[in-house]
Amino acid sequence: MPTRVHEFAWPDRVVVGTIGLPGARTFYLQVRAGTQIVSVALEKEQSALLAEKIDEILDQLITVEGNPFSVPTSTPIELVDNDQLEAVQEQFRSGAMSLGWDPTTAQVVLEAYPITDVDADDDASPDEDGANEPEMLLVRMPVGTARAFAKRTREIVGAGRPTCPLCGYPIDADGHICTLPEV
Repeated sequence: MPTRVHEFAWPDRVVVGTIGLPGARTFYLQVRAGTQIVSVALEKEQSALLAEKIDEILDQLITVEGNPFSVPTSTPIELVDNDQLEAVQEQFRSGAMSLGWDPTTAQVVLEAYPITDVDADDDASPDEDGANEPEMLLVRMPVGTARAFAKRTREIVGAGRPTCPLCGYPIDADGHICTLPEV
């Protein structure tokens, strides 16, 4: 069965955002081009690693001798996006992800694949709406957009619960029982 690819070659918007309160947030990678919007659920750690790796790719490109790509060292002000997520309809929950660089278009390439259930019945027939159809998200981001994406993602990840200065565990809104490590 062919894979359904949600492809965005030059997205109007690509962001990580959350729904819910700190400690119970759901992270989403949301991409929009025109009226097409795809929202993919992520883990907080996936979001943080994604931002880190995108910055690493861009920082490496800056060091390339005779670099023709004009990679910004910081987020271009015109690309800052602090808006909320648009209407979220989860397409799938991401499992494996990959990042790459396409020098022909000077874009960071992000691929996200759904979590697969290894116990799933291979003979399962797809629903009429294609619910069992394999799918993936493919996003190509220009370097400025990628830098802005990484910055926003780091801010979103960092906006969670504060950590206890004594034990290092998150402090919930309703309190915290500190369990100091034994000396």
